[in-house]
Amino acid sequence: MKVDVHAVNFTVDKKLVDFVQERMARLEKYYDKVVSSDVYLKVEKTSDKENKIVEMKIIVPGDDFLVKKQCKTFEEAVELAAESIERLLVKRKEKINTHI
Repeated sequence: MKVDVHAVNFTVDKKLVDFVQERMARLEKYYDKVVSSDVYLKVEKTSDKENKIVEMKIIVPGDDFLVKKQCKTFEEAVELAAESIERLLVKRKEKINTHI
């Protein structure tokens, strides 16, 4: 699966990019027809501590899934977003298997 990591308004370090790519690679065991994914990392300029935003867009044949999570750290947001995507992919796979 192709994973594009986009950092909006800041520079991202290699460790965070590697973490995102490793976490996204684990999604393939839930649904192997994932074409590509885009991960947007954003920092909101607020006084709120939970100012890290992660948006994941997963492209599968016939559908696009978009999940947005906001947390204190990017790692936590990536983990929560990936768990949401896992649930969506499992639902998608079950839906396809019932139609076959």
